[in-house]
Amino acid sequence: MISRKNRIYLIVFIFSLFLLSPIIAEETSPRNTVEILLNSISTIKTEKPLSLEEIQENNVLSTRALARLDMVEISRKALGKYWEKRTSAEQKVFTDLLSLMFIKEAFPNSGKFFSSFKLIYGQTITNKSQATVPLKVIHEKEGEIYIDFHLYKNAVQWQVIDVDLDKISMRNNLRSQFYKVISTKNYQELVRRMEKKLASTNG
Repeated sequence: MISRKNRIYLIVFIFSLFLLSPIIAEETSPRNTVEILLNSISTIKTEKPLSLEEIQENNVLSTRALARLDMVEISRKALGKYWEKRTSAEQKVFTDLLSLMFIKEAFPNSGKFFSSFKLIYGQTITNKSQATVPLKVIHEKEGEIYIDFHLYKNAVQWQVIDVDLDKISMRNNLRSQFYKVISTKNYQELVRRMEKKLASTNG
Protein backbone atom coordinates (compact mmCIF):
# COMPACT_ATOMS: atom_id res chain seq x y z
CA MET A 1 0.00 0.00 0.00
CA ILE A 2 1.25 3.50 -0.87
CA SER A 3 1.81 5.70 2.16
CA ARG A 4 0.09 9.10 2.41
CA LYS A 5 3.41 10.89 1.96
CA ASN A 6 4.29 8.92 -1.19
CA ARG A 7 0.76 9.43 -2.53
CA ILE A 8 1.19 13.19 -2.17
CA TYR A 9 4.48 13.12 -4.07
CA LEU A 10 2.87 10.99 -6.79
CA ILE A 11 -0.02 13.46 -7.18
CA VAL A 12 2.37 16.42 -7.37
CA PHE A 13 4.55 14.57 -9.90
CA ILE A 14 1.56 13.83 -12.15
CA PHE A 15 0.38 17.43 -11.76
CA SER A 16 3.79 18.71 -12.79
CA LEU A 17 3.79 16.55 -15.93
CA PHE A 18 0.51 18.04 -17.10
CA LEU A 19 1.59 21.55 -16.12
CA LEU A 20 4.93 21.35 -17.89
CA SER A 21 3.76 19.45 -20.96
CA PRO A 22 2.90 22.58 -23.06
CA ILE A 23 6.50 23.78 -22.70
CA ILE A 24 7.83 20.55 -24.16
CA ALA A 25 5.08 19.84 -26.69
CA GLU A 26 4.76 23.11 -28.59
CA GLU A 27 6.80 26.11 -29.63
CA THR A 28 5.46 29.30 -28.09
CA SER A 29 5.25 32.79 -29.55
CA PRO A 30 6.78 35.80 -27.74
CA ARG A 31 3.39 36.80 -26.31
CA ASN A 32 2.65 33.18 -25.37
CA THR A 33 5.96 33.10 -23.52
CA VAL A 34 5.09 36.21 -21.51
CA GLU A 35 1.59 34.87 -20.79
CA ILE A 36 3.01 31.60 -19.46
CA LEU A 37 5.50 33.53 -17.33
CA LEU A 38 2.85 35.81 -15.82
CA ASN A 39 0.24 33.07 -15.38
CA SER A 40 2.80 30.93 -13.57
CA ILE A 41 3.98 33.56 -11.11
CA SER A 42 0.43 34.84 -10.55
CA THR A 43 -0.60 31.34 -9.42
CA ILE A 44 2.21 31.03 -6.85
CA LYS A 45 0.72 30.89 -3.35
CA THR A 46 2.27 33.22 -0.77
CA GLU A 47 -0.06 32.85 2.22
CA LYS A 48 1.65 31.04 5.07
CA PRO A 49 1.76 28.42 6.35
CA LEU A 50 1.80 26.47 3.09
CA SER A 51 0.88 22.82 2.89
CA LEU A 52 3.29 20.27 1.41
CA GLU A 53 1.15 20.15 -1.73
CA GLU A 54 1.23 23.94 -2.08
CA ILE A 55 5.01 24.05 -1.62
CA GLN A 56 5.45 21.41 -4.32
CA GLU A 57 3.04 23.22 -6.66
CA ASN A 58 4.93 26.49 -6.08
CA ASN A 59 8.18 24.74 -7.01
CA VAL A 60 6.65 23.52 -10.27
CA LEU A 61 5.27 26.98 -11.08
CA SER A 62 8.62 28.64 -10.27
CA THR A 63 10.47 26.18 -12.50
CA ARG A 64 7.96 26.81 -15.27
CA ALA A 65 8.41 30.59 -14.94
CA LEU A 66 12.20 30.43 -14.73
CA ALA A 67 12.30 28.43 -17.97
CA ARG A 68 10.85 31.49 -19.70
CA LEU A 69 13.80 33.65 -18.64
CA ASP A 70 17.30 33.52 -20.10
CA MET A 71 19.01 33.70 -16.72
CA VAL A 72 22.54 33.40 -18.14
CA GLU A 73 21.99 36.43 -20.39
CA ILE A 74 20.23 38.38 -17.62
CA SER A 75 23.11 37.59 -15.24
CA ARG A 76 25.74 38.51 -17.84
CA LYS A 77 24.13 41.87 -18.59
CA ALA A 78 23.36 42.61 -14.94
CA LEU A 79 26.97 41.99 -13.92
CA GLY A 80 28.19 43.95 -16.97
CA LYS A 81 31.92 44.61 -17.14
CA TYR A 82 32.50 42.38 -14.11
CA TRP A 83 31.10 39.27 -15.81
CA GLU A 84 34.20 38.53 -17.92
CA LYS A 85 36.40 38.93 -14.84
CA ARG A 86 34.74 35.93 -13.21
CA THR A 87 35.68 32.31 -13.87
CA SER A 88 33.14 29.96 -15.47
CA ALA A 89 32.47 28.44 -12.06
CA GLU A 90 31.88 31.88 -10.52
CA GLN A 91 29.57 32.83 -13.39
CA LYS A 92 27.50 29.71 -12.77
CA VAL A 93 27.31 30.38 -9.03
CA PHE A 94 26.21 33.95 -9.70
CA THR A 95 23.56 32.84 -12.20
CA ASP A 96 22.26 30.23 -9.75
CA LEU A 97 22.08 32.82 -6.95
CA LEU A 98 20.24 35.32 -9.13
CA SER A 99 17.85 32.59 -10.28
CA LEU A 100 17.07 31.73 -6.65
CA MET A 101 16.46 35.40 -5.89
CA PHE A 102 13.95 35.51 -8.73
CA ILE A 103 12.21 32.44 -7.32
CA LYS A 104 12.24 33.56 -3.68
CA GLU A 105 11.72 37.31 -4.11
CA ALA A 106 10.79 38.49 -7.60
CA PHE A 107 8.23 35.84 -8.55
CA PRO A 108 6.07 36.00 -5.39
CA ASN A 109 6.09 39.81 -5.29
CA SER A 110 5.46 40.16 -9.03
CA GLY A 111 2.72 37.53 -8.83
CA LYS A 112 0.81 39.61 -6.28
CA PHE A 113 1.21 42.66 -8.52
CA PHE A 114 0.01 41.08 -11.76
CA SER A 115 -2.87 39.16 -10.17
CA SER A 116 -4.34 42.43 -8.85
CA PHE A 117 -4.46 44.38 -12.12
CA LYS A 118 -6.12 44.22 -15.50
CA LEU A 119 -3.64 43.29 -18.23
CA ILE A 120 -3.93 44.50 -21.82
CA TYR A 121 -1.42 43.20 -24.37
CA GLY A 122 -0.29 45.41 -27.21
CA GLN A 123 1.02 44.45 -30.65
CA THR A 124 4.13 42.30 -30.48
CA ILE A 125 7.13 43.71 -32.36
CA THR A 126 9.37 41.01 -33.85
CA ASN A 127 12.69 41.46 -35.63
CA LYS A 128 14.22 38.10 -36.54
CA SER A 129 15.36 36.57 -33.23
CA GLN A 130 14.33 39.53 -31.08
CA ALA A 131 10.88 40.60 -29.93
CA THR A 132 9.15 43.10 -27.66
CA VAL A 133 5.81 42.34 -26.03
CA PRO A 134 4.13 45.52 -24.72
CA LEU A 135 1.72 45.27 -21.82
CA LYS A 136 -0.53 47.89 -20.26
CA VAL A 137 -1.44 47.30 -16.61
CA ILE A 138 -4.56 49.12 -15.46
CA HIS A 139 -5.49 49.94 -11.87
CA GLU A 140 -8.75 51.73 -11.05
CA LYS A 141 -7.10 54.20 -8.66
CA GLU A 142 -3.45 54.33 -9.73
CA GLY A 143 -3.99 54.55 -13.47
CA GLU A 144 -1.92 52.87 -16.17
CA ILE A 145 1.53 51.30 -16.03
CA TYR A 146 3.39 50.38 -19.22
CA ILE A 147 5.64 47.33 -19.30
CA ASP A 148 7.76 46.05 -22.19
CA PHE A 149 9.03 42.48 -22.19
CA HIS A 150 12.14 42.01 -24.35
CA LEU A 151 12.73 38.52 -25.65
CA TYR A 152 15.34 36.62 -27.62
CA LYS A 153 14.80 33.37 -29.50
CA ASN A 154 17.50 30.77 -29.02
CA ALA A 155 17.65 27.40 -30.79
CA VAL A 156 14.80 26.07 -28.65
CA GLN A 157 12.39 28.81 -27.62
CA TRP A 158 11.70 32.46 -26.91
CA GLN A 159 12.97 33.70 -23.55
CA VAL A 160 12.69 37.00 -21.71
CA ILE A 161 16.02 38.83 -21.36
CA ASP A 162 14.80 42.16 -19.93
CA VAL A 163 11.71 43.96 -18.68
CA ASP A 164 11.10 47.71 -18.87
CA LEU A 165 8.72 49.17 -16.28
CA ASP A 166 7.68 52.63 -17.45
CA LYS A 167 10.90 52.74 -19.54
CA ILE A 168 13.10 51.66 -16.60
CA SER A 169 15.10 48.51 -17.36
CA MET A 170 15.06 45.72 -14.78
CA ARG A 171 18.45 44.57 -15.99
CA ASN A 172 20.00 48.04 -15.78
CA ASN A 173 18.51 48.57 -12.33
CA LEU A 174 20.10 45.33 -11.13
CA ARG A 175 23.41 46.34 -12.71
CA SER A 176 23.36 49.69 -10.90
CA GLN A 177 22.84 47.94 -7.55
CA PHE A 178 25.53 45.34 -8.24
CA TYR A 179 28.07 47.93 -9.43
CA LYS A 180 27.55 49.96 -6.27
CA VAL A 181 28.41 47.02 -4.02
CA ILE A 182 31.36 45.83 -6.14
CA SER A 183 32.88 49.31 -6.53
CA THR A 184 32.63 50.18 -2.84
CA LYS A 185 33.44 46.69 -1.54
CA ASN A 186 34.20 43.81 -3.93
CA TYR A 187 32.57 40.99 -5.89
CA GLN A 188 32.82 38.57 -2.95
CA GLU A 189 30.80 41.00 -0.83
CA LEU A 190 28.06 41.06 -3.47
CA VAL A 191 27.84 37.26 -3.41
CA ARG A 192 27.83 37.28 0.40
CA ARG A 193 24.92 39.74 0.48
CA MET A 194 22.96 37.70 -2.06
CA GLU A 195 23.49 34.55 -0.01
CA LYS A 196 22.50 36.37 3.18
CA LYS A 197 19.33 37.67 1.54
CA LEU A 198 18.39 34.18 0.37
CA ALA A 199 19.09 32.74 3.83
CA SER A 200 16.79 35.29 5.46
CA THR A 201 14.08 34.55 2.88
CA ASN A 202 14.33 30.82 3.55
CA GLY A 203 14.15 31.51 7.26
